[in-house]
Amino acid sequence: MSGQSLRGRTALVTGGGAGLGRASALALAREGADVALLDINGAAAEESAGLVARVGVRSLAVAVDVSDGAAMAMALAQVRERLGAPLVVFSNAGIGTPPALFEHETYEGWRRHFAVHVDGTFHTVHGCLPAMVQARWGRIVCTSSVAATMGIRGTVAYSAAKGALLGFVRSLALEYATKGITVNAVAPGFIDTAMFRAVGEDAVSQVEASIPMKRQGQPEDIAAAVAYLCAESGRYMTGQIISPNGGVWFP
Repeated sequence: MSGQSLRGRTALVTGGGAGLGRASALALAREGADVALLDINGAAAEESAGLVARVGVRSLAVAVDVSDGAAMAMALAQVRERLGAPLVVFSNAGIGTPPALFEHETYEGWRRHFAVHVDGTFHTVHGCLPAMVQARWGRIVCTSSVAATMGIRGTVAYSAAKGALLGFVRSLALEYATKGITVNAVAPGFIDTAMFRAVGEDAVSQVEASIPMKRQGQPEDIAAAVAYLCAESGRYMTGQIISPNGGVWFP
């Protein structure tokens, strides 16, 4: 996708330091949006911001833990001051853990998944929504996962948190459908990112063999879906789950 339908808009991407976040930030920049990149890794966010700036738009990097409500409020205030109120939000920050059966899950690990994926989305979207309501225009996209729709052994906490986002998206979409705000989710399959590669080479090979296309997806495959949902071309899409996954699951 290469257009300029987001020119004059500010986009905010959490987890923007690498992987899906970085690729999506670049895709939104190519649509003309100025982009704020939030990430717990400030150096990675700065690197992404530099790449975004090369597209010819304004960019801003902010180091923040999305699960910290007070820190997120400060980060969003900084974005509004520097780039303007974000009317495009890609809530993408996430964490992974090595696969393990549920009996070995700790409550602390369970809570961390919900803190980052669910609470982080709350802080991000809740902080940006009033400006969208005022403008009567907004685009919200959240990153879920095929783990939420098909279930994957050894990922109960991750899958549960990602599943919560599907209910969030569908219900929020209904609440704001008449206010010019669309709310959607991407549910990626197995994508070639550092988080996925951390499971180990043998596990990656086994997963690739199970994918009908026989390969992992690339971050740009998800970025294309995010850009579509946020650009003018996606104006009639709301409450939807788009799942680029190479045929591994049909939601």
